[in-house]
Amino acid sequence: MTLRNQVLIWVAFLVVLVLLLWLFRGILLPFVVGAALAYLLNPLVNQLQKWRFGRGWATAVVLLSVITIFVSLFFMLVPLIGQQVIGLIQRLPGYVTDLQALITRWSPEINEWLGPERAAQLQTSISGMATQVLGFIATLPAELVNIGLTGAGVIGFTLLTPVVAFYLLLDWEGMVRGLQGLLPRDSRGEINGILSDIDKSMAGVIRGQGGVLLIDAAYYATALSLLGLNFGLAVGLMAGLLSFIPFVGFAFGFALSVGIAIVQFWPNYWMVVAVCAIFLGWQFIEGNILYPKLVGSSININPVWLMFALLAFGALFGFVGLLLAVPLAAIVAVLIRYGVKKYKSSALYQGTNGDADGDASAA
Repeated sequence: MTLRNQVLIWVAFLVVLVLLLWLFRGILLPFVVGAALAYLLNPLVNQLQKWRFGRGWATAVVLLSVITIFVSLFFMLVPLIGQQVIGLIQRLPGYVTDLQALITRWSPEINEWLGPERAAQLQTSISGMATQVLGFIATLPAELVNIGLTGAGVIGFTLLTPVVAFYLLLDWEGMVRGLQGLLPRDSRGEINGILSDIDKSMAGVIRGQGGVLLIDAAYYATALSLLGLNFGLAVGLMAGLLSFIPFVGFAFGFALSVGIAIVQFWPNYWMVVAVCAIFLGWQFIEGNILYPKLVGSSININPVWLMFALLAFGALFGFVGLLLAVPLAAIVAVLIRYGVKKYKSSALYQGTNGDADGDASAA
C-alpha cells in the first residue's frame, strides 16, 4: 500500500469518526464513559484471568467492586459536596464584594507601593478575575442541565454505563481479535505498530492522566479542608477535576482559594501564604514526580494542541466532546508522528538524488 493510500484511509477514517460523533452526540455520554471504564479495568480483569478466574466471573468481580466503591463514596461525599457547592454559589457574590472593599481600604498603601497606574490595573484585574470565577460557578447548574445530568438523565447514565462497561469487558478479547482479522495482511505489522503506539498514548491519557486528576482532586480537597478554608472541599475538588485542561485547574483553584482566604483570614496573612503553598508546592510535586511517574512521555501532546482540541471538541460536541478531546488528540498526535516519519523516509522529502548528494557532500 502506498503512502498516499494510507494517508487517505486514515483521513477518511477520522472524517467518518467525527461525523458519527456529531450525529450521535446526544446519546454518547454513557457509552463514552462505559468504554473508558472498560479500558481502565481491562488489566484487572486480565490479572484475575491469570489467577484461574473465568472471563465472566472476573468481569463481574472487578465491576461490582468498582461500583461498590463509587456508590459508597457517593453516599458519603455527595451530600457534603452538594451543600458546599450550593453554599459557595450563594456566598461568592459576598466574597467578591468583601474583596473589593479590602482592596479599596488598602488603596493608599497599594498606590504608594505600586503607583496609581499599576494599582488601578491590579484592582481591575482582580475584579475581572472575580467576575469570571463568579460567572463560571453560577453557570454550573445550567451546564449540568444542558449535559443531561438531572432527573432521568442521571438515572439513565447510572444504569447504562455499567452495562456498557460489562459487555465491553466481557468480549474485549473477541473484539481485539475481530479488529486484527480485518487488518490488511500486507500492512498488518505496520498497522499493529501504530495501534500499539495509540494504546500506549491512550493508557497515558485514561490511566495515567486520569490517576493524576483524581489525586489532584483528593489532595486539594483534603489540604484546603484541613486548613479550615471555607468551602475548601468544593473548591479543591473543582480545581482537581479541572486539571485535565492545562493550567486551568491550577489557576481556577489558586485564584478562588486565595480570594476566599484573604476575606476569611485577613489580617492573618500566614494563612493566605499557606493556601499559596498548597497550590505552588503541589504544582512542583505534580510536574516533577507525579506526572512523570504516572504519565511519562506516553501522551507527548503539546499543551497548545491539547487546549485547541478541548475548545474545538467542546464547541462541536459539548460535554461529550470535552471527554473525548484528550483521547482523540492523543490518537491524532500518534498518526501525525507516523505521517511525518513516513514523509521523511519518502522520495518526496529525500529527493531522487538525496543519497548521491549526501555521498558527494561527505566526499
